[in-house]
Amino acid sequence: IESRDQYRRLMAAKPAFLLMADIRYPGTEPLADGMFPSYTKDLGALPTVNVAYQDAWRWKVEGAEKARLSVKGGMQASVSHNVVAEIRGSDEGAGILYVGGHHDTQAGSPGADDNGTGTAAVIELTRILATKAPFRRTIRLISFGAEEQLSVGSAAYVRRHRAELSERPGFMLNFDAFGSHLGWFELTANGDPEMAKYIRGFYEDNGLYMEIITTAIPYADHFPFVAAGIPGAYLGRSNCTAGRFFHHRPDDDIDQVSTELVADVVRVSAELLADLADRSSLPFPGDIPEDQAAQIRKYWEDLFGGWQD
Repeated sequence: IESRDQYRRLMAAKPAFLLMADIRYPGTEPLADGMFPSYTKDLGALPTVNVAYQDAWRWKVEGAEKARLSVKGGMQASVSHNVVAEIRGSDEGAGILYVGGHHDTQAGSPGADDNGTGTAAVIELTRILATKAPFRRTIRLISFGAEEQLSVGSAAYVRRHRAELSERPGFMLNFDAFGSHLGWFELTANGDPEMAKYIRGFYEDNGLYMEIITTAIPYADHFPFVAAGIPGAYLGRSNCTAGRFFHHRPDDDIDQVSTELVADVVRVSAELLADLADRSSLPFPGDIPEDQAAQIRKYWEDLFGGWQD
């Protein structure tokens, strides 16, 4: 439901409840979430149940015409946290390098890859970079909460720190589910083409090859930062055309993760960040091209509700 207008029409139709099936992964596990916080806040919500694609398929084949849902309980307010570590630089005017990952996972999933790998990266990069300090630029490493509810933690962070992001621009590198044994790295890079070229070159010089994606992807914690005008990139790893075959499943456990690969990525990332932190100026322009920026603004306003808190 990636459209506020379509979601509004859905609510206006007043269905009794929603059945959600994730069409990307036609398996036997229920996966889809389907609830965007800003949509729920502005337009309301209905009881929603996630169903496995194969169950929905079987119901259709067998001619099912009705469904009944029994609900016990209801929505509950809860609190999520961002955890921030800072390695302060010597030059306050040089900008800030942001490093991110999220520490939550989907209900029913151990989340070893999504996003235990990103959490491990943030922790280990903090340790490594602290031993290499001092740097010219400040490095701020953040483990975000509630990413699976559409980057609630990182969106809250940029809204609260919008003035600082404007006054002390820099760069954001986010890690999310990058440890799959088999697959390929994808770098979603929203910034000047020189930014993607620089990052990819750094990794490929160390034997880590990746596909570059420049379209706006609102489903990772780099996105609120690029919405705030900070050029950023998110590093992930796919192993099938739909993403990862164990996405949000109970088998997203440590057996799915190559710890050796994760260690290699973290080691090279530490070298990349240390290089950026000590340069007199960043090796790429700080602007986001207008074609990307327009797409980013559209998603930010529609899916996230813009700058309203």
